[in-house]
Amino acid sequence: MTNHWADMQHCKTVLVEGSNAAENHVMAMKWIRKAQENGAIIIHVDPRFTRTSAGADIFARIRPGADAAFLNAMINYILENKLYDQDYVETHTNALFIGNAEFDFKDGLFSGFDEEHHRYNTDSWGYQLNGAGKPQRATSLDDPRCVFATLRRFFSRYTLEIGERMSGIPAAQIKQIAETMANNRPGTILYALGMTQHTTAVQGIRAFTIFQLLLGNIGKPGSGVNALRGEPNVQGACDMAVLNNYLPGYLNYPVHTEPTLAAWTKNNGSLRRKYLVNTLKAFYGEVATPENEFCYAWLPKRNSAKDYTAYGIFESALVGKMKLLWIAGQNPAVSSPNLKLVFDALGNVETLVVQELWETETAAFWKRPGVDPKSVKAEVFLLPAAFFMEKQGTITNSGAMVQWRYKAVPPPGQAKPDGEIVDAVYRRVRELLKDSNDPKDEIVKQSFWTYTTPEDVLREINGRATHDVPGTDMKAGTLASRVADLQADGTTSSGCWIYAGVFSKGANLSKRRDHRTDPGNLGLYPNFGWTWPNNMRVLYNRASCDRHGKPYPGSKPIVWWDEEAKRWTGYDVPDVPVATDGPDTPNGQRAFHMNAEGVARLFAAVYTDPDPVNHGLPRDASYVPKDGPLPEMYEPVESPVENAMHPKVRNNPMLKYPRVGSYQPIGTVKDFPYVLMTSTVAEHWCGGSTTRNNPWLNELMPEPVLEMPEVLGTKLAVKSGDWVKVSSARGELEVKALVTQRMQPLQVAGQQVIIVWMPYNWGFQGLATGPSVNHLTIDAVDPGAGTQETKACLVNVVKVRDAVARRADPRGRRA
Repeated sequence: MTNHWADMQHCKTVLVEGSNAAENHVMAMKWIRKAQENGAIIIHVDPRFTRTSAGADIFARIRPGADAAFLNAMINYILENKLYDQDYVETHTNALFIGNAEFDFKDGLFSGFDEEHHRYNTDSWGYQLNGAGKPQRATSLDDPRCVFATLRRFFSRYTLEIGERMSGIPAAQIKQIAETMANNRPGTILYALGMTQHTTAVQGIRAFTIFQLLLGNIGKPGSGVNALRGEPNVQGACDMAVLNNYLPGYLNYPVHTEPTLAAWTKNNGSLRRKYLVNTLKAFYGEVATPENEFCYAWLPKRNSAKDYTAYGIFESALVGKMKLLWIAGQNPAVSSPNLKLVFDALGNVETLVVQELWETETAAFWKRPGVDPKSVKAEVFLLPAAFFMEKQGTITNSGAMVQWRYKAVPPPGQAKPDGEIVDAVYRRVRELLKDSNDPKDEIVKQSFWTYTTPEDVLREINGRATHDVPGTDMKAGTLASRVADLQADGTTSSGCWIYAGVFSKGANLSKRRDHRTDPGNLGLYPNFGWTWPNNMRVLYNRASCDRHGKPYPGSKPIVWWDEEAKRWTGYDVPDVPVATDGPDTPNGQRAFHMNAEGVARLFAAVYTDPDPVNHGLPRDASYVPKDGPLPEMYEPVESPVENAMHPKVRNNPMLKYPRVGSYQPIGTVKDFPYVLMTSTVAEHWCGGSTTRNNPWLNELMPEPVLEMPEVLGTKLAVKSGDWVKVSSARGELEVKALVTQRMQPLQVAGQQVIIVWMPYNWGFQGLATGPSVNHLTIDAVDPGAGTQETKACLVNVVKVRDAVARRADPRGRRA
C-alpha cells in the first residue's frame, strides 16, 4: 500500500477492483464505509455481485482477465479530455522527458522483442540524454517526442467502445467511472488477487499507477494504489524475502551473471549495495569484511534462465530433480493450480517435510482418496507448529505497520513456534557440517546465528552498529534508529534495511499502542506500532506538495517545506532524500527518489543516473516490467474470444506455456465454453485447513458450490442444489450448483460470455471436506511476478443429478 488503512477515510472516491473487500478484507471495508459516510463515492468493478458491490454507489460487471481494456479506456478518456492534473504530471512524473526515438509498439509487440526466447531487448525503452547523461526535457506536454505524447498515442487505441467490446462494461459506464474519479479527488484504488492472478498481472497494476499519477492521486492523504494483502502476514513475509527473486527488503537476489559484489552493484546501484552490505553483515557478522566482499561469494547464485517459483519447484520435483521439499505454512495440495501436476510432483520427492498446525491435504497427499499409499515414493514428516495465538512476534499489515503480538496460550502437545523449529533444525545441520571442508557449507558454518527469542530476531532485522561509526554518535552495539544510520562500509548490520528504526533507544516500537496522539487529525497515529520505512505512514508524500514545497490546493496538508526552519516537516515523516535539501535543490524535487529519475514513471523507462550524489541507481531491466513499459491488453491463456486489438498476438508474448506439455493442456472454447473464476469466501480462510476444523464455521459454509447465472441454469435445466460436473482440460469434479442473479452473462466482442464461480477453500482433509477447484485451474503465470491465472480459465458444466439424489461420497470426485 502507498497509504494505510485509516487514511481511506479521506478519500472522495474509492475504486475497488479485483477485491471483495467486504468479505475478505473487513478492516479495509471499515474505512471505506467511513469515507462513504464522509461523502465519498464507492465504485466496485468485479465479475460477481458481492457484499462489496452491495455497499457500492457504482457497480460495474467486468469479464475476468479484461481489466487492462477497461483501465486503458479510462486512461485514454482522461488524456483526451484533459482531465489530468497538469502541474502534478509535469512536476512529479517523467511526462516531459524525451523518449528514445527508436521506441515503437506495433501489432501487440514493443520494440526489441525476441520471438525465439520470449523476451525483450529493452535498449529502446529509455530517454534521449544530454551531455551529462540526464534525460532531455521538453518544454511542453504537446512536444511529440516526450513521454506524455507517447502515452497519448499508445492509449488512443483504447476508445470507450473498445473498452466495452473487450471488457463487457458499457462505454457509458466506463466514462461515468473515469469522470467520477477525475471530478472527485483525492481518490484511492484498492486491489487484491482478482487483479494479480492473471498472466498480465503486472501490467494491470501498471495501469492503476498511470491512472492515479495522471490524476495526481499518489502521495496525498486519501489517495494511492493500495494492495490489500492477505491475513497470513503476506506483507511481512514479502518484506523478509519469501519471494524467490528477492533478499530481505526487496533487494534483487544475485544471479549467475553477478559472481561478485561489484557486478551486482553495477546492475543495482550503490544505494542498494549499501543495504546489501548490511544484510550480509547480519548474515555473517565479523566474518564479513570489505576484503572478502562481505562474504557475497557464499550466497548461492540464481541461474537467471531457471524458474525458482513454486511452479518451478514442483516441475523440478516432477522430473526427479528435487530430493527434499520443506513446506511451512502453505497447503499447495489445495491452493496451487493444476493439482494433478502438484500431486504427482509431491509423490516424486524422496522426503517431504510439512510444518503445519494440522495434518493438511499436503501432509496427507500420500493417502488421498483413490491413491494406494504404497505407490507413493515420498517419505513424509509432519512438524507440529504453533498457531499465531500460541507464539509471540511481529506481523506486518498491508500499510507496512509492524505490530507486536503476544502469546495468549501455550502451544498444545509437542507443537512449537515456527522460529523454534527452524532454529533447532539449523543448529543441528550446522553441528553435522562442523568438520566439512566443502566450500558450499561455509554459508552454514560461518553464519551469525545467536538468537534465543523472537525479539532477538527483530533486533537483528532492525540493525546495529558492529563498530563505532565515525562522524556519528553510534557506538558498537548501538541499535539503528533509522535507515540513515546504516553505513556502506560494514560498520553496521541490518537483516532487513527497511525495518531499521523499529527499535529506538532500545525500545521495541512495534509494541506501542498510543491510539490518541494524531497530529493533523489525519489518522496517522505515529505512536501506534511502527511503519517502514522510518515510521512513515504515506509513501511518496513529497508529491503532496508542488514544486515550491507547498501542499497542493484541495489536498490535506501532510508534509511541507518550512522556509524558516530550512527543512521538510509535517505531520508525517517527509519522504525526501535529505530533510534539509529544499525545493530549490535537485534533491528537494525528488518525490520518487528510489527511481533513478527522481520522478514517477508514466512510461517505465530503462535509465541510469550517472550522478553519484543520486546513488548511481541502475540501468537494469529487472526494474522495468518484463512484458513492456506500458500496459497492453492481452487475453488470458484460455479465453472465450479473440484479441480485438491484435489477433496475431493474442496472449502475453513473454509467456512460456505450456512448460510441461503432458501436464499442461490448454482448453478451447469449443470444448469448454464457460469462463471460471475462483476466490475465497468470508467463512473460510485460504486453503481452509484452519477454518474447516471449526464446526461453527462449517455450519455457516459447509461445502463448496458452483455459482452460475440463471441463464445457464435454464440452459442446463439446473436449479440450486442440483449436482453438476465441472470439467476443464486438466480435470473434473462434481459439486452442487448455486443458481443466482449475482452472476450475469456479458456481451463481449458481439457474443455472450457466461461466467461461473467457485471458491477454493476445500480439500479432502478436516471436519468439512469437498472437491478442490484447483483440479480445474490453469498454472500459466505472469512472466514478471510468477502469479498463476486462477481468475480466468475455461470449463464445461453439465448436470449429473437432481438435488434430491444424495451422494455417497461427500468429498466429490477428482480427476
